[in-house]
Parts: sequence; C-alpha cells; structure tokens
Amino acid sequence: MTNTPIYFIDAFTSDLFSGNSAAVVILNNWPSDALMQNIAKENNLSETAFVAPHNSELKIRWFTPTIEVDLCGHATLAAAYVMFEHENYEGDEITFHSKSGVLKVYRRDDHLELDFPKDTITPVLEFPELIRFDKSELIKEIYKGRTDYMFVLDSEKHIKDYAPSFNIIKQLECRGIIITAPSKTEVDFVSRFFAPQSGIDEDAVTGSAHTTLTPFWAQRLGKSKLTAHQLSARGGKLSCELNGDRVYIGGNCVTYIKGSLLINT
Repeated sequence: MTNTPIYFIDAFTSDLFSGNSAAVVILNNWPSDALMQNIAKENNLSETAFVAPHNSELKIRWFTPTIEVDLCGHATLAAAYVMFEHENYEGDEITFHSKSGVLKVYRRDDHLELDFPKDTITPVLEFPELIRFDKSELIKEIYKGRTDYMFVLDSEKHIKDYAPSFNIIKQLECRGIIITAPSKTEVDFVSRFFAPQSGIDEDAVTGSAHTTLTPFWAQRLGKSKLTAHQLSARGGKLSCELNGDRVYIGGNCVTYIKGSLLINT
C-alpha cells in the first residue's frame, strides 16, 4: 500500500462549502487510466486532478466520475493551490503540461490566476434541437466553441430561473451547455454550466467555460478586464481578462481535506 497525497479543495471561493470542489492527487508516476478513473468515480466530485512530474515541470490530467476531459479550470486552480500551499513548490508561477497544451498558473498577492488559451466561437444559425428546450424563447443567441455550446439570454434573472432540459442536453454532441447573460449587479456577466453527458448535471464553477465567456463579453462590453459570477447553488466568483489569444482567470481556494490514498498507484 502506498501513501499517495490527496486533497479536497474548494476553488473559486474564499469560503468553505462554496465554489467548486476538486480532488487533487499528487503522484510520483502515472498509474493506469482505469485506476485514475476509478479514483475519480470514488471521489464523486465534478473533477479529480492528477499531477505528476514532467521533465523539470509538471503534467496534469483531469477526470470526472465518468470520463477524462481535455481541460478543467477549477481543478487546475486547485492543483496549483495544493502545490503552493501544501507541497512546498517554490516560486510564483507553475507550468502544467496537459492535453490542452501548456497551462500556467500565477500566484498573485491575494489570489491565483490561470493562464489558459482563448476559445474561438462561431454563431449557430440553425439549431433544430432548440424547439425541444423548455422556455426556448428565452435563448436569444447560440454559439459553438471548441467543446461547448453557449446560449445567450437577456437577463440575470433568466439565468437564475433557467430549468435545464438534461435529457436533451445529454444527446447533444458537445461537452456541455453554457448559459450566460449580462449582469446589472456587482459583476459584468453571469453564467451557469450543464454537462450531463460528462457526468455533471450542473457544474458549480467552470473555469474552462470562461475561456469561451471572456472573449465574448470582452467584445460585447468593450472591455478586456471583467468580473463574473457563476450562479450555481454553491456559486463562485471569478476575475477574467482577455490578453490576445490568452484568457487570465483568477480566484481563491480553500482546503477542505488533506489525506492519503492507501492503494497501489
């Protein structure tokens, strides 16, 4: 039996029991994909991040309870937090190698900041499935990014009240659905994210979705620095900045559990 470090972290929040929970497993060597998938299933969180050495840097992979995904924001933020706060990582910048390329995380004075590639979206002019969605009249625009569809609604209230059609969403060929609207409160825009086909009916805070949301709202609102609120039951707040073909996504983290996996990895 090995003592493999595992942490449960609440990301994109300064308070326990809010934001988005992620498990972070620190490895010396990569176990089998099947074992990592079983660990993620046992954790039963939206994502489990696995981190292992990669030359002189680090490699990261992410698993939901059912599949491996190409990119996850909150679990990357959580993994960087673990390295800085618990694993004695020196310096204020971490480089992760991943299926989505090189990802960097910076330690700022009061938060961590993801450096992710910007998503490219295109308008969807025909979407036959829309007639099957409840209150489809609320959806004013539809866009398609690299992995997700994005529905634009009129108001923050419509985002809060939106009742997703999970059975329909599950049949779409995408990772999930982002819904978003401008905000007239303390942030620039709000969103929610649904991904039943990835094993997550509603994600609490989705960092990777903000690689799609940030360039859209930066162009729509005419500003490169924005603030965002994901309106899930747990909720989470993010700072976002568009910088060329990169998106900087900032937030805080809190440790909930620190322990060991007593299995042969």
